[in-house]
Amino acid sequence: MTDIRSAGEDGRVRCPWCGSDPLYRDYHDREWGVPLHDDRRLFEMLVLEGAQAGLSWLTILRKREQYRLAFAGFAIDRVAAFTDSDRQRLVTDAGIVRNRLKINSAINNAGRVLAIQEEFGSLAAYLWRFVDNRTIHNAWRTMAEIPARTGESDAMSRDLKKRGFNFVGSTICYALMQSVGMVNDHLVDCFRYEETRQMERH
Repeated sequence: MTDIRSAGEDGRVRCPWCGSDPLYRDYHDREWGVPLHDDRRLFEMLVLEGAQAGLSWLTILRKREQYRLAFAGFAIDRVAAFTDSDRQRLVTDAGIVRNRLKINSAINNAGRVLAIQEEFGSLAAYLWRFVDNRTIHNAWRTMAEIPARTGESDAMSRDLKKRGFNFVGSTICYALMQSVGMVNDHLVDCFRYEETRQMERH
């Protein structure tokens, strides 16, 4: 049985979670599930997925540009060097999620990423190890089939926590894996499913 949904006004069938909001649809159509290997953008998604905990992803998307301004364009070395005055600036920034734990986590995690880059050469090399450097292409027909976590996200979460990362529970890690194309969780009748299958890195 499949989720009942019709094509949008452009004739395309999409995953139902993106609804009709233009920002959400654009993210679904252009970014979600696209294999990502750039460390700065991977760090950005790690920060944003952590910020999203307890909130809607659309809320985070609407704050994304301000996050980029507030966090130095997600330059990892710059964020790792943030001072107490930077922390205070961020806590009073109405354009981001003003949660002190999440802000401190982003700064802490930047420093941990630097250590990973030193050990593995890049954050991408480290993260993609958890899926053997290949996108896992699922074949879900309904939203109900999509898991909140998997063995791979459990392993990633455990290892990140051992390395001192915060806000990296397995559910957050799986959302990260979906967003950066480590797994293809577009539903099979979504127009992006086959397009994403063709994006394996060569």
